[in-house]
Amino acid sequence: MASGKLLEVRGLDVKFTVGSNATHAVRGVSFDIKRGETLALVGESGSGKSVTAHSILQLLPYPVASHPNGSILFEGEELIGAPQARLKCVRGNRISMIFQEPTTSLNPLHSVGKQVAEAIMLHRRLPKAQAYRRVEELFEMVALGETKSRLKAYPHEFSGGQRQRVMIAIALACEPDLLIADEPTTALDVTVQAEILRLLADLQRQLGMSMMLITHDLNIVRHLADEVCVMKSGEIVDSGPTLRIFESPNHDYTCHLLAAEPKGDPLEVEEAAKMVITCDDLKVHFPVKSGVFRTTRGYVKAVDGVTISVREGQTVGVVGESGSGKTTLGMALLRLQRSEGHIHFCGEAIQGRNFKEMLPLRQSMQVVFQDPYGSLSPRLSIGQIVEEGLRVHASEMPRNARRALIGDTLAEVGLDPESQDRYPHEFSGGQRQRISIARALVLKPRLIVLDEPTSALDMSVQAQVIDLLRELQRKHGLAYLFISHDLKVIRAISHEVVVMRNGKVVEQGPATQIFDEPRHDYTKTLMAAAFELRAGGMAVRQA
Repeated sequence: MASGKLLEVRGLDVKFTVGSNATHAVRGVSFDIKRGETLALVGESGSGKSVTAHSILQLLPYPVASHPNGSILFEGEELIGAPQARLKCVRGNRISMIFQEPTTSLNPLHSVGKQVAEAIMLHRRLPKAQAYRRVEELFEMVALGETKSRLKAYPHEFSGGQRQRVMIAIALACEPDLLIADEPTTALDVTVQAEILRLLADLQRQLGMSMMLITHDLNIVRHLADEVCVMKSGEIVDSGPTLRIFESPNHDYTCHLLAAEPKGDPLEVEEAAKMVITCDDLKVHFPVKSGVFRTTRGYVKAVDGVTISVREGQTVGVVGESGSGKTTLGMALLRLQRSEGHIHFCGEAIQGRNFKEMLPLRQSMQVVFQDPYGSLSPRLSIGQIVEEGLRVHASEMPRNARRALIGDTLAEVGLDPESQDRYPHEFSGGQRQRISIARALVLKPRLIVLDEPTSALDMSVQAQVIDLLRELQRKHGLAYLFISHDLKVIRAISHEVVVMRNGKVVEQGPATQIFDEPRHDYTKTLMAAAFELRAGGMAVRQA
């Protein structure tokens, strides 16, 4: 092993073979990770970043995946082809990984405390009581809150950001020599991102831990990485020290990534634009029950006295940390969640209407969900997915006319009209989100609630989706309620901003005022965190 090098990857190829079809996902990838160093793998979806990371831990499915060429040395030991018994000693103990999607990585049948303790007892052979004390320390370390009560909670009881913190706790449980972090902050809001980045940097200094960071967010790379490898189509097209990559990129693709982020300003709204939806003193309180007779002991006030309005052609951005009530507010406005208060849609009072009474209005109010992977049925073709609403609200429309309308709508969102017979797995993340937008758009709605529609997408794809939403808004006069923790995205598309915390609105007003002159301390904290992540310095890494 070369001096100071913890991991050496040389000429790595990855090939997937299904029947007679072979796909070369990674070609000739080489890099080193030194002790205590952070290497960032950067690139868009499909560039081969995660496949490379999974190869290090030998997690790719055999024999579908193979390595025709290459070597992966960990402390001088070859991992490609290593016995399973040896790999089990390395995985989770010497090399640990934070996976991108915490929802699918956590077992829904076991408490989160048990899942973290399992890794500790397996690798460190600690007694159960001692392992659970270590779990409490880890939960405090990742700022999960209410540590002891959270030990027995299940994954579904946590927000997306909280589940990601649990995954980070599992990965850090055995204090690994190398931590592979695959998009570790994708689901987190800006303040938690900053906290997690500081946490990872602190742990790296304390433990002398090396880190391999996989991300599409160059702001995070700028803060944490010592070295950067830029991947495209399975190959490394640019590599070097972080400062050099940002200041003097060698490849056009690197320049493309550095320039790719949502830009521009929201469209102008006409003064006479009609009001689409309003709510006054909206409340969503969930009862907390305990005891044999399930007596109500209190309430979780997910939404507590919110008043907002959205007009034609206007975008109202809703920001706040995970668990602040953003999504619950959107679902309550759509009458998909029980609530108290007054809701008016296009001048009609809709609070209290039952399912049957709401059905005629469903065509005019649509939603685009956060996860384009989970919101599209893998068993339906794209045409069938987009057609679902038409079969309910335009059942009398002939099939040929429906197919033509679906094709026109797919074209409008930038997809090939002829692709409607293909299935979701054949599309990238950005394309799947366009399909979700087409499903909402085909019904000619007045209002679309967009729940984190860009959080799982690459920077360049985020910019494309924001440009698409602006164009659709200009063309159709759509009203958007845009829920996001990404303040760059909110700034690019929102006319007004609502800042939520613990179910309450702490500040709301024109976007320019909220961003340029925030008044509430919490809003200032959000802006400061976002500014810190956008800043050019390496403050987090060097702190």
